[in-house]
Amino acid sequence: MIRLMDVYKEYDNGNKALRGVNLRIDDGEFVFLVGPSGSGKSTIIKLLTGEERSTKGRVTVNGYNLNNIRRWQIPYMRRTLGVIFQDFRLIEKKTVQENLEFVMRIIGSTKRDRRRRIPYVLDLVGLSDKADAYPNEMSGGEQQRVAIARALINNPQMIIADEPTGNLDPQRSLEIMTLLERINAMGTTLLVVTHERELVDRFSKRVVTIRDGEMVSDAQGGYWQI
Repeated sequence: MIRLMDVYKEYDNGNKALRGVNLRIDDGEFVFLVGPSGSGKSTIIKLLTGEERSTKGRVTVNGYNLNNIRRWQIPYMRRTLGVIFQDFRLIEKKTVQENLEFVMRIIGSTKRDRRRRIPYVLDLVGLSDKADAYPNEMSGGEQQRVAIARALINNPQMIIADEPTGNLDPQRSLEIMTLLERINAMGTTLLVVTHERELVDRFSKRVVTIRDGEMVSDAQGGYWQI
């Protein structure tokens, strides 16, 4: 479960990125986070991943209180999260298989775990035949599917997707969002940051809208008029 309770974030340069945000995301939810550039969406992601700390207020992520979390606990908290980026961030000199193995080795997985988990996740994202391919041999949509597989590979409680369709054409964007919806249906919590109004309207999920660091709407359905 994710909770932001009266959260403020002010950076050293005086930028007030968040102004009293309250947000609760329960296990199993699918939530879109929308808003104009500079509204505070990226700051929320940084707070949830432990990259930044709030200036005021409380942030909890999957049982971890991020206001007083110890440095050594942060990697364990991050294991409960999978993050998908707009620019994929795959290791170009490694195959799909090796990219996924790398992420699993970081948490000390066994060879048996990797042999079992990687084929399962590749099948889930529709890339069973791409294990030996390199990222530069794949389309943008395929690379984003690899990024989704990487986010899933360690079986996180929640996935945060930061503009996951930003570099894709409309058809590929729809495919990626449909895949994320299917992953959510299997029990993984989803927080998707996006500017794709048509996708948000099409999937009719919970939509949280932020503007100028404040939450201005939290409703089921379409993209709020910002």
